[in-house]
Amino acid sequence: MGARERILDAAADVMRAQGVARATTKEIAKAAGYSEALLYKHFRDKDELMLLVLKERMPSFAAKGVPGEGTVESNLVAIVHGGLRFFRRAFPMMASMAAQPRLMEATRESLRKYGAGPREPVRALAAYLDAERGLGRVAAGADTDAVAALLMGACFQQGFLHYFAEGLDGPDLPVSAAEDLVRPVLPALLS
Repeated sequence: MGARERILDAAADVMRAQGVARATTKEIAKAAGYSEALLYKHFRDKDELMLLVLKERMPSFAAKGVPGEGTVESNLVAIVHGGLRFFRRAFPMMASMAAQPRLMEATRESLRKYGAGPREPVRALAAYLDAERGLGRVAAGADTDAVAALLMGACFQQGFLHYFAEGLDGPDLPVSAAEDLVRPVLPALLS
């Protein structure tokens, strides 16, 4: 395993244990067994490191829907199931940041320069649904933005509730939990 991969693994561990707000690049480098200077040879800043941890060390969900492949329902279930796992694992990393208004503002500004932020999963899901609409697999009048917001909001809420109840050590929610969230929106999409 190369230095970049070890640093990302260490960053994920430190950020989960301490939250993004309290995790420092110095601690992350030390946990990876490297100098802070080496960390900065691979990553521009802590924000880039955090984004890469979220993209590469967390369950994926935004890109699982491939327009025209599988069914819309099965793709949504896969996306939502990934979202449930992602938000459960992301919550302890992000909670400390959200609790500090100045840090939240700084993070918001920093994430903008990377074209990232918490709206991205909603936008990605809406784009997937719009592509399916273009293929005639989602109803022409379906409000894809609303459905995407409802599903990602439900993932966030249920992921948090599961984290609150089980922590990170318990099992993930089953696929049936994702099916239960997708089922009510299908009539709005497929009618």
